[in-house]
Amino acid sequence: MTLKIVIDTDSATAPYEQLRAQVSSQARSGRLPVGHKLPTVRGLAEELGLAANTVAKAYRALESDGVVETRGRNGTFIAAAGDAAARELAAAAQAFAERAQRLGVPQSAALAAAQEAVRAVYTR
Repeated sequence: MTLKIVIDTDSATAPYEQLRAQVSSQARSGRLPVGHKLPTVRGLAEELGLAANTVAKAYRALESDGVVETRGRNGTFIAAAGDAAARELAAAAQAFAERAQRLGVPQSAALAAAQEAVRAVYTR
């Protein structure tokens, strides 16, 4: 398996976000298996024609999301992110539900607001 990234320079989406989203998608789909070693920041930056800081920013975001893990000088690897992502999603949903209830929002309105937010993000 190899990392396949395409950066659309005409896109309104920042290059680091395009990189983050594509690595995340490939990791979650299994195209990049757990333990797969990603290219170095400099190597990937050179390959994609991006600044090293852009790739480093994407790697930091992926690590924050639990998609990758950095093992010091050994490199950056795809993490067993499914469990971490599911836990983080559940915690975010719990926090949203508790906040909606504190605001006195009916359950149906809270669900509608969540669905609208998800729709808006996923159709960008």
